[in-house]
Amino acid sequence: MSQIRDISLAPSGAHKIEWVRRNCPLLRSLEEDFSKEKPFAGKKIALSIHLEAKTAYLCKVLAAGGAEMYITGSNPLSTQDDVAAALVEAGLNVFAWHGSTDEEYEAHIAETLSHQANIIIDDGGDLVHMLHTTKKDQLPYVIGGCEETTTGIIRLQAMAAADQLAFPMVMVNDADCKHLFDNRYGTGQSVWDGINRTTNLIVAGKIVVVAGYGWCGKGVSMRAKALGARVIVTEIDPIKAIEAVMDGFEVMPMKEAAKFGDFFVTVTGCAGVIDEEDFMEMKDGAILCNAGHFDVEIDMKRLREVATKTEEMRNNIVGYTLPNGVRIYILAEGRLVNLAAGDGHPAEIMDMSFAIQALSAKYLVETEGKLNEKLIVVPREVDMEVAKRKLRFLGKEIDELTPFQKEYLNSSSL
Repeated sequence: MSQIRDISLAPSGAHKIEWVRRNCPLLRSLEEDFSKEKPFAGKKIALSIHLEAKTAYLCKVLAAGGAEMYITGSNPLSTQDDVAAALVEAGLNVFAWHGSTDEEYEAHIAETLSHQANIIIDDGGDLVHMLHTTKKDQLPYVIGGCEETTTGIIRLQAMAAADQLAFPMVMVNDADCKHLFDNRYGTGQSVWDGINRTTNLIVAGKIVVVAGYGWCGKGVSMRAKALGARVIVTEIDPIKAIEAVMDGFEVMPMKEAAKFGDFFVTVTGCAGVIDEEDFMEMKDGAILCNAGHFDVEIDMKRLREVATKTEEMRNNIVGYTLPNGVRIYILAEGRLVNLAAGDGHPAEIMDMSFAIQALSAKYLVETEGKLNEKLIVVPREVDMEVAKRKLRFLGKEIDELTPFQKEYLNSSSL
């Protein structure tokens, strides 16, 4: 049933998954709980997340809870074929391979959604989108779903506002134990891991332009500063722009920042953030990459049209010569640089994010037929449970309110 590149790669993928398991104590504890409780017994889960070792371990944890898993990737360049093979060898259903064409990618999503899934776990909204367009026949089987990313939640909010969302979706990205750590520390580190391993160039002394100062942009900016770069932030939100200034960064429009940057990182969730006008303002040798979910933040279509010459410089680096003679470099085809040119977020970070995913999926099963809203906030008790477990695994303790303090805080006469 599965559609993968090469089953013989499974041993390599299994080693990667085992490394993740050893460094994800939260997920290990949930795997132990789920193995006993079987919260997903009789349920089918369709999952689309960047298919690498951390995602694979989440899939195995859900399977340990009794789920029948149907798995695909959420980006053609982030799927690791050995990891996909290891999941198939472990008895899970996988439809993905690295470097798939647009047509193959769509076909893999369609196959993942062809088995009457009860729970949807999405990263960017491709599963949900297809369920509401070409796979509507599968909608009656869906209890609800979980969305991993900012971009996906933006799409869900638009659908909900238009009264088009057919089932409840838990906004996993908005949980504190997700965005405060995954988006900030995870993206901050993994983006620069991807840039550094791909370019082999120094960051210290360079000018880095970060487009977007949400939690991901904050993380990318913070790590760039720590590496010795001068950081310019571009924003459309005046409050976030003030925050960037007070965090010690320059703030200006992209049209101005384009003249100065040595590295550009887009992380907005929007399209056309760096366009043709910006390209023509850039210095010779400027390096551009994207850390948003979709490959639309840098206008790659227009860049390919206007370039007078295109040349592969290194693996995952393509040089584009512009009509003015300037050459700029694009990493990983303008796709997610931390996954298309790296291994994604650190395991310890995804331990928290995927624990939220697993417990949110369990919450959907427990509340089947009882949720009236379409956009569901992660229950506070789920966030707190993940935080408490993580803190314990970190070997840390915190204070607790005394009965007197609880009474004081709940009193109307402070």
